[in-house]
Amino acid sequence: MSTFTSMTDQELVQAYQDGNNHAFDELLSRTQDNIFSYIMRVVKDEELANELFQETFLKIISKIQSHQYTETGKLQWWMIRVAHNVVIDYYRDLKKNFVVDAPKENDLSAVKGDEVIDVNRETELTNQRTMKQLVLLMNELPAPQREVVYMRYFQDMSFKEIAEELGCSINTSLGRMRYALINMRKYSREYNLNLSLE
Repeated sequence: MSTFTSMTDQELVQAYQDGNNHAFDELLSRTQDNIFSYIMRVVKDEELANELFQETFLKIISKIQSHQYTETGKLQWWMIRVAHNVVIDYYRDLKKNFVVDAPKENDLSAVKGDEVIDVNRETELTNQRTMKQLVLLMNELPAPQREVVYMRYFQDMSFKEIAEELGCSINTSLGRMRYALINMRKYSREYNLNLSLE
């Protein structure tokens, strides 16, 4: 591993693109504190910051592997920009999901309780069906990918906890998740499934 500590960021990116996962481990150790600190300063919530940090590194892995990073000598600034976009997307989704326009007259007295219950029950049934489909797709995955998906979404473990549990690097657990999501999207298209949760 000592050979990696003397390499430049760009050399590490190139080594990682050539298939050397230890190069990414070195990149991660060099940059994770700055990126996490940036996210934490913006969101001011450690649990959320951890979640967005993991999402950021999934995106960074994907972008580096697909050669979307071009050498500018400012890798850490590029990574922070990726983190910034992840944070912006999170808040944009939050706003989209929780902002509700009231009727012009702002009168909700016409809404009957039964109608609200029916809608909630329908949403619950839709979500149950989606979860069953998700489990079916998960079972199609190779065992290492299935394991990471299960730990992340059904046991609510962080990628750091998953890596410790499996005895692998964070990069490996992130990579397995990335390929699992790619495969599950492919399977959902093949089986014509809609996996959005209400």
